[in-house]
Amino acid sequence: MVQLQWYAYPLAILAGALAGAINTLAGSGSLIALPMLIFLGLPANVANGSNRIGVLVQNLVGFRTYQASGKANLKGWLWLVIPGALGSIIGAQIAVNLDQKAINMAIGVVMVLMLLVVLLDPQRWLRVHSEVREGRPGIPLMLLFLAIGIYGGFIQAGVSLFVLAALVMGVGYNLSDGNAVKLLIVLTFNITAFVIFILNAQVNWWLGGLLAVGQSLGAWGAARFATKSKNANQWIRWLLIVVLVFTALKLFGLLPF
Repeated sequence: MVQLQWYAYPLAILAGALAGAINTLAGSGSLIALPMLIFLGLPANVANGSNRIGVLVQNLVGFRTYQASGKANLKGWLWLVIPGALGSIIGAQIAVNLDQKAINMAIGVVMVLMLLVVLLDPQRWLRVHSEVREGRPGIPLMLLFLAIGIYGGFIQAGVSLFVLAALVMGVGYNLSDGNAVKLLIVLTFNITAFVIFILNAQVNWWLGGLLAVGQSLGAWGAARFATKSKNANQWIRWLLIVVLVFTALKLFGLLPF
């Protein structure tokens, strides 16, 4: 069992609060949470599994806050959850067999491409009303969410960005509605992935629980902001740009920490 220093408690809760807020409004909050768990003494694979506790809590709290506002448009969410959940099982099963450095480089390239999309097509990101089509999404979109689920099952960091981009650019949600559906989708496929990590004894419940306390507070505050602020779409877009830049630099190893 990990022996915690006194500073582990406030650090874990603070990191969780920041990660929860960033994950709720945009994504990549796990780039704060995962390094903190490793810094506090967990092996990387156990940190990956333990981080899921906070992710589950923050997504549940964030989604319930959106839902309570009565403003969340959840149209068509079930069709997107199913392939994501199936993919997460696959991703969690193969997590220990993939080369981390190569994956980081590939994800960094995707983040740069996503940044260009956000910068070059602002109108779609800033649409006021969701424009979700009736009926089941097409096969390409279902396969996209399957692929996102596989990545999310493998490692949580950055997956919310992929889900949000797919919901806005591919499905037709605005950023506010897309965030609500994103939380529901990420919650669902993290449940399936979390079971795999538990079965492989890769969860530290104590540190993961501390992180979850902070993440639930951050998610609650961020979701309230998104549902109350008239300019939430603009703020979320700018946060998304900042997070994308930071994530790409981090994955390319261009940051000194």
